[in-house]
Amino acid sequence: MRSPDLSTRLPAQMLTPGRAHLMTKSLDHAELNAAIEDVHRAGVPGVFAEVRDGDQIWRGAAGVADLATGRPVTADMRHRVGSITKTFTAAAVLQQVENGQIELDAPIGRYLPRLVPGERGAAITVRMLLNHTSGLAEYLPHAYPSLKAFPALQDTRPQSLDDHRFTRFDRGELIELGLAAPAFGAPGGTPGLYSNTNYLLLCELLEQVTGTKAEECITRDVIERAGLRDTELPDGPHVAGPHSRIYESWFGMIDPPRDYSVFDMSWVGPAASLISTVADLNRFFGLLFAGEIVGLPMLEQMRRTTSVISQEGEVIDYGLGLHPTKSPGQETFWGHGGSAWGAGAISMTRADGKRQMSVAVNLQRWNRLDAAGKPQPHPIDDALAALHRAAMYGSTGSR
Repeated sequence: MRSPDLSTRLPAQMLTPGRAHLMTKSLDHAELNAAIEDVHRAGVPGVFAEVRDGDQIWRGAAGVADLATGRPVTADMRHRVGSITKTFTAAAVLQQVENGQIELDAPIGRYLPRLVPGERGAAITVRMLLNHTSGLAEYLPHAYPSLKAFPALQDTRPQSLDDHRFTRFDRGELIELGLAAPAFGAPGGTPGLYSNTNYLLLCELLEQVTGTKAEECITRDVIERAGLRDTELPDGPHVAGPHSRIYESWFGMIDPPRDYSVFDMSWVGPAASLISTVADLNRFFGLLFAGEIVGLPMLEQMRRTTSVISQEGEVIDYGLGLHPTKSPGQETFWGHGGSAWGAGAISMTRADGKRQMSVAVNLQRWNRLDAAGKPQPHPIDDALAALHRAAMYGSTGSR
């Protein structure tokens, strides 16, 4: 059955490349314009964003989409948004929980006995996959040989990115790599480990209970339900429509950064392959927090967090495909960040759903490593943090 279309197209905002556009005094034109330009000046080739405050919208862009030609980046470009995909996949799974097809705290072995058999299948629950407390390892270092030393970054090399630019990975084989690797910890233990293996298993779960491909299920029940016209799970290595080239540095080991805008994303599939726009991301999270994608009781489940070690090695709070961002004295925002080879994005929405920001950049892993293998601070870090603060809280921090 086709899900209802909840779309109501907003008026298009005509923007000059590299400029910001003011819609209301509640969105500080000068502050947002200066902040996005600062990110570009700090070293990101191109950055674009959308901020919403109620029914008011600001969009801005700074820099270039193509270093070779100088083609400007624009705020309406389609972009690889990495692990923001996980919120979409989690929403599709939780819809099936609402439909009674999946039990949130049931063992995954009930649904996928051949893939996750025995004691492990009995101990890992659907919830543990969603919030990364399954204890399962990340498969990526085992699929990309030059990254096998991860998380010891100084011992990794980027060669596998080139070797696998057009590799068509099999999802089942990737899952098997994650299952065969030494477990991070016992199922349900905290802190958990952020692992793409969890979300590829959730894709297999979706296929088992719906009888359709995970990509089709997520597209029908989440993307189309939300009326997102510029969002898709790609089936090939190209990004359709207006988009930026994306540049990967791999901690300074690729110098100058290399264009990976053409890349087969089957290495991560519906765990992190989504293509979207900043406007579509804000629309999706706005509908999600309004209870239009999953019901409000299920949304509360999504916001129940536990401790998880991120891919950056930091302990974060993580729910069911969502994580919070908190600043002292400010209201909490919820959403997700994401990274693909060369592309980065973040989308956060205030708990009341009224203030939103989505930001995209076309450079990744710009920090070089020190002698101990730790990423060194870079001016981009501070500039991006300032843009995020301006977008979420405004100049006074009172919103």
